[in-house]
Amino acid sequence: MPPPLAEKNCTPCRGGVPPLTAEEAASYRQQAPDWDLLDDAKRLERTYRFRNFGAAFAFVRQAAELAESEFHHPEIRFGWGYATVSLHTKKIKGLHENDFIIAAKLDRIAAADAARDA
Repeated sequence: MPPPLAEKNCTPCRGGVPPLTAEEAASYRQQAPDWDLLDDAKRLERTYRFRNFGAAFAFVRQAAELAESEFHHPEIRFGWGYATVSLHTKKIKGLHENDFIIAAKLDRIAAADAARDA
């Protein structure tokens, strides 16, 4: 059995690699079930909810640190009580395993934050 996506690290993605098919993306999504497959399975998106602006900002800061350490950068929009993260691999104009690795790791960060705040 392969390791969980949250235990993997992103690998450099170069152009010329085909994006995941819709079926492949749906298979990877099993490890990130709260994410929506959008744009004909070329993009992943999830909105996280928080108790206030500070908690949303703290999550965004952690997401930025993760993106820098993995060299894979999502689009993030946030405001009072929410952060919306959108993932796709620009070089291949679609989804790559890296997008699901980041999604799974962001889910872990959000779950840890929620447990700490409970």
